[in-house]
Amino acid sequence: MSPLPPQATPESTERLARKRAKAKLGWYIHATVYLLVNLFLAFVATRHAQGWAAFPALGWGLGLLIHGAAVWLALPGGSLYGQLLERERAALQRQHTC
Repeated sequence: MSPLPPQATPESTERLARKRAKAKLGWYIHATVYLLVNLFLAFVATRHAQGWAAFPALGWGLGLLIHGAAVWLALPGGSLYGQLLERERAALQRQHTC
């Protein structure tokens, strides 16, 4: 996680923390529902000796992966977003000092 900018106020810090916590909680809920539903579908499919349950698991799993990437990598304050932001700040500071 990237550090907060020096001009961050307590209100902006609280707002960012709430936004990040809400997004991460949303992903945890999504992952839990995915797991429970797909366990149920796998149970139903094995009782009927069919392998169709893999298709919704794979499709939904891709959606869960994209949701996770958005939350854990691209969310403001996330590691990828923070790294890119820091690089841009450094590049702008170098341009202004030259």
